[in-house]
Amino acid sequence: MPSLDSLDSFLFSLSSDIYSPFGIFIQIQGCVICLLLAFGWAAAAYVRKREIRRIRRSMQNGNSFAFICQDINELEHSNQVNLPRVTVIMPLKGFGEHNLHNWKTQLTSLYGGPLEFILVVESTEDHAYNAVSRLLSEFEVQGSVEARVLVAGLSTTCSQKIHNQLVGVESMNKDSKYVLFLDDDVRLHPGSIGALTHEMEKNPEIFIQTGYPLDLPSGSLGSYCIYEYHMPCSMGFATGGKTFFLWGGCMMMHAEDFRKDNCGVVSELRNGGYSDDMTLAAIAGAHKKLITSPPVAVFPHPLASDLNFGRYWNYLRKQTFVLESYTTKVNRVMNRALFAIHCYLSWGFVSPYIMALVHVAAALQFWYKDYSVEQMDYTSGGLSLVYFLGICTFLELLSMWNLTRIEVQLCNMLSPEAPPLSIANYNWCLVFIAMMVDNFLYPISAIRSHFSQSINWSGIRYHLKNGKICKIDRTQPNKDMAPVFTDLGGKLLHGRIGFPTKGSLLNSLSKSFKQSREPKRTE
Repeated sequence: MPSLDSLDSFLFSLSSDIYSPFGIFIQIQGCVICLLLAFGWAAAAYVRKREIRRIRRSMQNGNSFAFICQDINELEHSNQVNLPRVTVIMPLKGFGEHNLHNWKTQLTSLYGGPLEFILVVESTEDHAYNAVSRLLSEFEVQGSVEARVLVAGLSTTCSQKIHNQLVGVESMNKDSKYVLFLDDDVRLHPGSIGALTHEMEKNPEIFIQTGYPLDLPSGSLGSYCIYEYHMPCSMGFATGGKTFFLWGGCMMMHAEDFRKDNCGVVSELRNGGYSDDMTLAAIAGAHKKLITSPPVAVFPHPLASDLNFGRYWNYLRKQTFVLESYTTKVNRVMNRALFAIHCYLSWGFVSPYIMALVHVAAALQFWYKDYSVEQMDYTSGGLSLVYFLGICTFLELLSMWNLTRIEVQLCNMLSPEAPPLSIANYNWCLVFIAMMVDNFLYPISAIRSHFSQSINWSGIRYHLKNGKICKIDRTQPNKDMAPVFTDLGGKLLHGRIGFPTKGSLLNSLSKSFKQSREPKRTE
């Protein structure tokens, strides 16, 4: 019979200790969290699947344009001429591998009403300026897009993104009824603007309409961490209607709210605003305003192929930092509660897996070295919890896979002209590892954000005081600086970059969209 060494003794003792009532509670709590996530993703998948079935029924009934509108009669000229004017404002920063394609999907919308695009950059030195100017010149030759580039200058009282948005609002057409804010990493569907506008027209009580991205990981652990971070949040946007959440990458609002500063929209954003979506969500909550997210508002979001772990960490820091900004005392309390709940659930999710490793390691040592029960104080009861945790984890990953599969299917239906998306390349082992990494690091990032009260966002450092931006520091780029990239899209902020040559993809897309528009114009 082998003797019990000190390491094995410690391992068996630890396994027995975490099989205490408190340890059992922690492990069962982790299983409950897994099951709640699985249920939430299943409910979100139901909403998205219901929309897929609606589109299919509409197509079977003769509506070949069901991906654009629910009723084909809406494409009649008499209906198209009465559509309201929409202004799309796109704050740009840097230029990366996916920007060109994203911009094209936004500019080639099949919305039949008056539509203008205002693309706002910080300065002409921004790499986005030359890139988008060249793209617009190609569309200008075709005469199919009303778009212009604005130079906003540097922000002094709010984040640069909010400053760019407000400059765009000030220059929008006076006849615009709605304004749509889009991030430049949003890959829009041809009928997205029409779908958002249709909902606004149907329900005038809507304050903001929003959507959410479907992350397309590039293969690195950092990209899977981003995907895993966004997936739990996607439940709040897959309601098919009312929601309390808001994503700054896609927000449609009444233009009049900005012209008249209704509910203090402009003043709250301009005077110390850091996060556009968190600020507007707080305003909506304070004034009991309605936020909705239509089921078709899910947008492919390709992540940079070179998204490393460091850039993921920077992104996580920015996401946790937004909880330090607030507009009212009530908003501050809600952010603190969200801070505490998220941190507790994150480590509550990770802890059972650490305990499970201890139980498995102890069991393997017990069987491998052929110890006897009389020789030590060890019980294998913890393995039953490990089995249960494994089942819950499998159900959670299965539900996540199913929601991703359905959202990919929906995106393919909403963009039939685009190359089809697929989840065949998703690495689900990396997804699981990303779940552990992301939930372990979130509380660390949140605590650091709380005590630092400053963040570097795209080369600009913002300092907060009482929930508002109080100081902005900028580092002047020079030729000797190493290239600086954004976190998710890998957009170059400083350094040299060459603009790609004209490709056939742009021409073919433009021609296909132009041909799609022609029948509608002649009706």
